[in-house]
Amino acid sequence: MANIGKVTKLSVATLAIMNVTAVVSLRGLPAEAEYGVSSAFYYLFAAIVFLIPTALVAAELAAMFSDKQGGVFRWVGEAFGKRMGFLAIWLQWVESTIWYPTVLTFGAVSLAFIGMNDAYDMTLASNRLYTLVVVLGIYWLATFISLKGMSWVGKVSKIGGLVGTIIPAGLLVVLAIIYLLAGGAPHMDFHGSFFPDLTNFNNLVLASSIFLFYAGMEMGGIHVKEVDNPSRNYPKAVLIGSLVTVLIFVLGTFSLGIIIPKEDINLTQSLLVGFDHYFAFIKASWLSPIIAIALAFGVLAGVLTWVAGPSKGIFAVGRAGYLPPFFQKTNKIGVQRNILLIQGVIVTLLGLLFVVMPSVQSFYQILSQLTVLLYLIMYLMMFAAAIYLRYNMKDIARPFRIGGKGNGLMWLIGGLGFLGSLLAFILSFIPPGQIAVGSNAMWYSVLVIGCIVVVVAPLIIYAMRKPSWKDTSTNFEPFHWEEDKKA
Repeated sequence: MANIGKVTKLSVATLAIMNVTAVVSLRGLPAEAEYGVSSAFYYLFAAIVFLIPTALVAAELAAMFSDKQGGVFRWVGEAFGKRMGFLAIWLQWVESTIWYPTVLTFGAVSLAFIGMNDAYDMTLASNRLYTLVVVLGIYWLATFISLKGMSWVGKVSKIGGLVGTIIPAGLLVVLAIIYLLAGGAPHMDFHGSFFPDLTNFNNLVLASSIFLFYAGMEMGGIHVKEVDNPSRNYPKAVLIGSLVTVLIFVLGTFSLGIIIPKEDINLTQSLLVGFDHYFAFIKASWLSPIIAIALAFGVLAGVLTWVAGPSKGIFAVGRAGYLPPFFQKTNKIGVQRNILLIQGVIVTLLGLLFVVMPSVQSFYQILSQLTVLLYLIMYLMMFAAAIYLRYNMKDIARPFRIGGKGNGLMWLIGGLGFLGSLLAFILSFIPPGQIAVGSNAMWYSVLVIGCIVVVVAPLIIYAMRKPSWKDTSTNFEPFHWEEDKKA
């Protein structure tokens, strides 16, 4: 009876596993397998200048405002005002919307490999019409399920994460070890240099996409107050989770490079092709359709989980008076109906890019890069806000604080994250030398115009807002500088 009412705290190991599950996805491994041994350098570099700073900075910000809603809208808004806060959460929502076609493209490719004829499977996976139909079909199915309520999706996502990510990742590494021990000839040159040729800018664009592999670690910051002694245990969980994440990516990338020649690597197909080759080597080709289904299930479960997630944040902010009433409409069970439908229209329009892009692979790459660019703008704002708030809100309680005294460590960690994000942002505009993306004009047009439209749209909406937009039933806490004015 003594334990009744006791709050359950997250252990270091549990939080580390949660961080790994939230971040790790296998769909990006082929992009880095192109770099051979030097891919490990990119993974470690991105972890140091982005993954760890993101987790630590988000933990401090989440702990500061744990009793107030808004997420990144709150963090950036407290530092730079409502307009910039609205821009930050808008970018987070739109970025996730653009992400859906890329992850579902991988899911469509996985489904194509359910058959037993490798040549036919690869042809089907490269078919733009097939991919478009699967992407839109599955996405709209997920949207309609979301509109019915998402109470059961949590269980699906847990099973999907285990079956579609963790188990396949471990299996891929085990198969690579078996292959090498059995005398298989590796296609990866392990005598290559760990340090890449940083003067070759055309190749760096694929490496910059690794930052998106690590995106999402800020979500773990919401659990900082659920950990005993957070100032000591949270950084420990972050470091353990980061190490495990890097190991999975490095070993998984090496496993693909071992079985697939560099010149044959395809961004959307090579993970499935790699499994096919390994299964053929151990005389178990019958496992190929099973792993294809597992990977597809992992992707679909992830989409079901997230299709309504980011839209909830923009919905809550919208009800506070930042979006027209049309965006605030819900169905009878309270699900943000109109935002989900608008999100679906955007995904459909993006899917139609299949018609003008030269290949499924080029479509996958250009949307991935646009996603990276938009997400990095948000991260730049987040890192800048964390540093600024050390001075603008220096007296507020910080249950988790980067550094015991002074602001030096925050400048180091936050500054490292800001500069790392800025570097990746610049590199993401460079067309990759390994992929036929059509004309450079098409590449730059989609990325530049895409960024401009997405950034300008919320600023226009903010400028047009009216007092009547605010839902009188919402209770959105004021910013600290609004409270100071009242005082």
